[in-house]
Amino acid sequence: MRFERTEFFKADYKKLSDNQREKFRVGARAFNSACDSFVESKGNAAWPSTLRVKPVVNAPGVFEMTWSFKGPDGRATWEWTSVPDAHGQLAPAVRWRRLGSHQIVKKP
Repeated sequence: MRFERTEFFKADYKKLSDNQREKFRVGARAFNSACDSFVESKGNAAWPSTLRVKPVVNAPGVFEMTWSFKGPDGRATWEWTSVPDAHGQLAPAVRWRRLGSHQIVKKP
């Protein structure tokens, strides 16, 4: 899955500990595979329950996924977007918006 990152996301990533960054990378790989399946199924594939993908309340089009349930809580917010592929055609992509604890859903 193609992706892009907001400046907020980049700043949030820098604030994570090395352990948190590794946990996010593991979760992001699983999320990436799930996104590919979701797109290939035209939205009919279920998200893995381990990622807890769900819409953010009061933020239309923004979703959250959980990459760590403990030690500490780890969440990321994201939205669907499109980016040009190698042939110049628009392809589905994820725009990572924020990264951190549950607090990020206040300003997703």
